[in-house]
Amino acid sequence: MKFTLQLLKAIYSIYALLVFIFWMFIALPFVFIALLFGTVKGGNLIYRICKIWAFCWYCCIGVWHRNIYEVAHDASKQYIFVANHISYMDIPPIVLTMNQPYRVLGKYEMVKYPVFGWIYRAAVILVDRSNAEKRAKSVRALKAALAKGISIFIFPEGTFNETDAVLKTFFDGAFRLAIENQTPIKPLLFIDTIRRMHYSSLFSLTPGPNRVVYLETIPVDGLTMNDVTKLKQQVFDTMAEALQRYGYTTK
Repeated sequence: MKFTLQLLKAIYSIYALLVFIFWMFIALPFVFIALLFGTVKGGNLIYRICKIWAFCWYCCIGVWHRNIYEVAHDASKQYIFVANHISYMDIPPIVLTMNQPYRVLGKYEMVKYPVFGWIYRAAVILVDRSNAEKRAKSVRALKAALAKGISIFIFPEGTFNETDAVLKTFFDGAFRLAIENQTPIKPLLFIDTIRRMHYSSLFSLTPGPNRVVYLETIPVDGLTMNDVTKLKQQVFDTMAEALQRYGYTTK
């Protein structure tokens, strides 16, 4: 029985990957056209294209998206969005949940994937932690986006959380950026992504819900760089407590 279940998961995962690639090639020419409209307008168009791509893919593979608002969300305001990170299925909820201009901070390594890397490079602000100069370039790009009224999305854990805890240690970057630019933090929770695809295998994909929870905004008014550690801990505690309330587990 266990072997049969694993075989079905593998078949379903391969099917989902093929459908993902199909919609990727459908989206690709529209992404190239969007690039002609410049960094801001073109970038916003690319995220709308990715949103349609993700929606079509979900429809084909039996996954559905839903936003849960613990408090009302004002999409007219600017935020530093942060979320937990544990699965490749964390990516579609980003584009499906957002209804305002934003940019994602993404790992440079992802540009190496054929075709997908082209879209990824066009859509995200790349971070390459291999040296200080490249990290500084990423920070300048983030600040430039904020100056144009665009929100930022960051995974503060940096990489997949493969620990037994609901969250692993946060990096300082998101919180330094929030304080320096006096932009509030908006924590999001991805509570189903590990159930949809476990980080241990690309062949563990399953159909079902992929919900996003919006938590209360955490203001940074008047905070200074001396408050980075305090702010980081506040956001960490808020997200960890809420993840536990939703029965989230990394297993």
